[in-house]
Amino acid sequence: MNQNQHSNSNDNDPSDEPTAASLNFIEQIVAGDNESGKHEGRVHTRFPPEPNGYLHIGHAKSICLNFGIATANGGKTNLRFDDTNPAKEETEYVDSIMEDVRWLGFQWDNVYFASDYFQQLYDFAEQLIKSGHAYVCSLDAEKTRSYRGGWNEAGKDSPYRSRDPEENLDLFRRMKAGEFTEGEHTLRAKIDMASPNMNMRDPTIYRIRKIKHHRTGSDWCIYPMYDYAHGISDSIERITHSICTLEFEHHRPLYNWFLETLDIFPSRQIEFARLNITHTMMSKRKLLELVQDNQVSGWDDPRMPTICGLRRRGYTPESIRNFCTRIGVTKQNSRHDMAWLEDALRADLNKRANRRAGVLRPLKVVIENYPEDQVEQLDAINNPEDESAGKRKVPFGRELYIERTDFMEDPPKKFFRLGPGREVRLRYGYFITCTDVIKNDAGEVVELRCSYDPETLGGQAPDGRRVRGTIHWVAAATAITAEVRLYDHLFQTTDPFEASPATDTLAEASYLNNLNENSLEVLTNCKLEPSLKDAAVGELYQFERLGYFCVDNKDSSPGNLVFNRSVTLRDTWAKMQRKK
Repeated sequence: MNQNQHSNSNDNDPSDEPTAASLNFIEQIVAGDNESGKHEGRVHTRFPPEPNGYLHIGHAKSICLNFGIATANGGKTNLRFDDTNPAKEETEYVDSIMEDVRWLGFQWDNVYFASDYFQQLYDFAEQLIKSGHAYVCSLDAEKTRSYRGGWNEAGKDSPYRSRDPEENLDLFRRMKAGEFTEGEHTLRAKIDMASPNMNMRDPTIYRIRKIKHHRTGSDWCIYPMYDYAHGISDSIERITHSICTLEFEHHRPLYNWFLETLDIFPSRQIEFARLNITHTMMSKRKLLELVQDNQVSGWDDPRMPTICGLRRRGYTPESIRNFCTRIGVTKQNSRHDMAWLEDALRADLNKRANRRAGVLRPLKVVIENYPEDQVEQLDAINNPEDESAGKRKVPFGRELYIERTDFMEDPPKKFFRLGPGREVRLRYGYFITCTDVIKNDAGEVVELRCSYDPETLGGQAPDGRRVRGTIHWVAAATAITAEVRLYDHLFQTTDPFEASPATDTLAEASYLNNLNENSLEVLTNCKLEPSLKDAAVGELYQFERLGYFCVDNKDSSPGNLVFNRSVTLRDTWAKMQRKK
């Protein structure tokens, strides 16, 4: 994989192209290691999610990076689940993660769990105790924090730091045997309580948790901390390049300390900037809150940035991979505009999605001079970007549905669609002219009466006259009714955590205050051309003039079609914001 660097990640114009292809800084490190003969030129990466939630678009960047670098160097990639916190981890998440990685187009060489190494991790802990590099601490959590000091204040030694190895070993084995309550003891590394790096101030490496584990059950009541288990797991698997996000940069000295102190395989940790996108967030904890509080319908809600949510909305693996390639790999945190992700989807679907006619807000049109019993089958192009897609037949009759927004009773000068006395072209069909407007008792327009010119089939008039507007339509007699869900950004602000008008200060701001109340609109009486009757779950289409739509993979069924709008044809959100 060749990830391109892009120095100005805050540029909001999705039409800009990245700089010329070059090795990003991680690829340069790997290339340097290969050239120097480090690890005998072997490249072995891993993707190590914690199974405490569903993967999101931020994880997709890491997946593409880890698998891509290994593939480019003829190496291997492990899928490893860092399951060291039984309180939050579930088999459901394991299954979903494996499905998402496969769906993105990648296949791991090996699959492992940190829990596979629980005995080895325990044995290494005993080794640290015996060598005087770890001790059992009996301070409670509050005192442990107070002894740790602050950024401008050195910590102070725990009163239990001087326990001799024999006592520590005895206590640690009794912790494992379940003799103590949660919080009564912890095992801590003995490093440096005066270190300017807080992570090096005698970090906890084991704690007591009497919780059933999703794989090991009740076999263990002590569990290793992430910082301890992660690097050692990398070493056990002989991972050459441990690629992680930038927040772990200050943890790298601790990562290296464990490997060096235990004298085991020296995996190399490299950090890159995590992915942030406007109008959404990448915190699994916060995303879980949205699910639990019923702010969304679930992890796979199409408004969520989760891989399963994007898949349900209609995103393709190719569009996500292309997006990850485009934004590149840097060490500078930034926020990318959602328009870039949407643009990647448009570019992909424009080539692959067949065109269909759909009317989301139907307004009936009766062509009074068209024969009542006549039905024509008109030729329609399936995909102008793919000649092999061919053509299809669409029925045309006396009664049609058009979009309500394609008619105005008193249209302004630059409105080139239908209005009283105005002539427009029906796509693939004829010229029609509005002759009468029918309203209900409330004064609402419910039907249009029109006439057609039978000499204008295909958009050509014998007298050479032209019309400015072309609108789409669906024949009323053969139309199928479907539900269409129009999705928009989950948050109304680019940063969900910024202060909103509902709060006075940033400290008072809550991401819930910034939820977009108009992020979902459900239309239940949409009219679609009959060729969509048998549309399969997950199939993608362009509804002409409206956008790209996907058959919902959860709620849609034969006879009860549900379509999700994947993305509009244009960035209508940004346009609306500019007008404010």
